[in-house]
Amino acid sequence: MYRFLLTPRWWGINLFAVLAIPVCLFMGSWQLSRFEARVDTHQQQERTADKAEHAKAEPLHDLLPLTGETVGRTAKTTGRYDTGHPLLVPERELDGKRGFYVLSLLRTDSGKALPVVRGWLPGAADPGRVPAPPKGEVTVSGVLQVSESARSPDVESAGGLPEGQLGMISAAALVNVVSYDVYDAWITQQRTEAPLKPVPPVQPDNSGLDMKAFQNLGYTGEWFVFAGFVVFMWFRLFRREAELARDAALGLIPDQPDESGESGQSGESGQPDESDGPGPSESAEPSAEGRRGDDGEQSRSPASTA
Repeated sequence: MYRFLLTPRWWGINLFAVLAIPVCLFMGSWQLSRFEARVDTHQQQERTADKAEHAKAEPLHDLLPLTGETVGRTAKTTGRYDTGHPLLVPERELDGKRGFYVLSLLRTDSGKALPVVRGWLPGAADPGRVPAPPKGEVTVSGVLQVSESARSPDVESAGGLPEGQLGMISAAALVNVVSYDVYDAWITQQRTEAPLKPVPPVQPDNSGLDMKAFQNLGYTGEWFVFAGFVVFMWFRLFRREAELARDAALGLIPDQPDESGESGQSGESGQPDESDGPGPSESAEPSAEGRRGDDGEQSRSPASTA
């Protein structure tokens, strides 16, 4: 009854199901692992942020280049502030209020400069309200952050800012501002001088429980649903074919008409039937008795009729 499984059509169906189900399960598991990795990163960053203020500072060169594990850790380095290029980062929010970051460039012993966010001030960006950075050689520590991009929160990427202001904190944005090399990272100081307020560390793009993380979770459900749909359709087709094969074996499926179109009935065979009346030869010539009867009636004279 299951010989239909050996037909070329079912060979193709079985091959598709055998290949599609593992692929769907693999893709669903991969998307789930991506979501779990983002959850772990989010939890790790929260723990790091809670301990950032009292965390032990590590040398900057030991934490570079940045990775998912080193972002959010406290780094320290020694250098001199570039007082000739004070910078402000406007339109930044803290505790529900709009303000600006105070950004200074620390020239390190390696020759590169490290962007240091010394704190936040409320209101419009005004260099007259910013306290001057320390002079001479200083050791600075802060939470290590990745360079911002156009997709980062509160980033002003439209351009057209006044001189001395930046829309985003990144080495690419500082290329045309200073002539020396800049680290592709920055730190935010958690111990600031009044009236500056410390800027809390932020999560890097495409990490943590953002919208993309929940997209991974949604894709996980979709791939598992696709796998279940393939199984469902295979069993549905199999049951349908099995029922047709069983009905054919029991003779419940009517025979198909002959390809010649002949049904065996005399009315459709093209031959005349006796019930259809006389043929053309019978209806065209009258009988002999009828002709004699007509001649007799015509020979009668009017007198004999009277």
